[in-house]
Amino acid sequence: MQFLTYLINGISLGSVYALIALGYTMVYGIAKMLNFAHGDVIMIGSYVVFFAFGSFGLNPIVSVLLSMVVCTILGITIERVAYRPLRGAPSLAVLITAIGVSYLLQQVAQLLWKSDPKSFKSVVGLQPVSMFGGQLVISGETIVTIAACIVIMIALTLFINHTSTGHAMLAVSEDRGAAQLMGVNVNATISLTFAIGSALAAVAGALLCSSYPTLQPTTGAMPGIKAFVAAVFGGIGSIPGAFIGGILLGVIENLSKAYISTQLSDAIVFMVLIVVLLVKPTGLLGKKINVKV
Repeated sequence: MQFLTYLINGISLGSVYALIALGYTMVYGIAKMLNFAHGDVIMIGSYVVFFAFGSFGLNPIVSVLLSMVVCTILGITIERVAYRPLRGAPSLAVLITAIGVSYLLQQVAQLLWKSDPKSFKSVVGLQPVSMFGGQLVISGETIVTIAACIVIMIALTLFINHTSTGHAMLAVSEDRGAAQLMGVNVNATISLTFAIGSALAAVAGALLCSSYPTLQPTTGAMPGIKAFVAAVFGGIGSIPGAFIGGILLGVIENLSKAYISTQLSDAIVFMVLIVVLLVKPTGLLGKKINVKV
């Protein structure tokens, strides 16, 4: 029964990683950019929920929606100011810029809200569920996190595959130049991609801090890196891959903490990634792309 508890908690943590990884994989799959500031967008969104719900007493759903709006505007602004001017630049320049934006957001958060950890009030009002005569207790945060991840992944998949906007995103992903010639507004499509990814980051931040109720300016740094690992693990650019990669990563991390070592759990996660990439360099669901030289 204890193993089942660890497994469920791992799936819950993996669901948060999957939500963050969906943002990574969409931006990379469509804009071919690695947005390493994504983890810090999570942190900003968490602070919005912290003040809206914890300090001003707004409804938790309204607080999360407000956080999504703020993160959406932030994501579009980052893309417009930092990434769009570098769209034709070498990938190294974009990578360095993303790291710079990440540190900028962290420093701004420290100036505004100080670096001391804050106690985050959970936005989930669902009561724990007891099973097997009380031997297994599943928290409300775990249930909501897993359900939200599944619903968002399905909705995002349907949006990409069955709407004209989603088809435009796929076209830009395949060939940006050809898509523009066919009348697709590439700038608007990429901005929308950043907006969706940032909105998902807000949801992930609220759920992450509800399960692990401590908030500080570096809150999104490590989950952001692990979510990127999850995206690569599942096959970056693939929405189901990000989902599967996130879930597997959370389960591996939680079981490693429980049965091997709390200190070595992060190392084990990255070691598993290395093994997977050695066996399948494109990730679990990634596709091999042939490049003409």
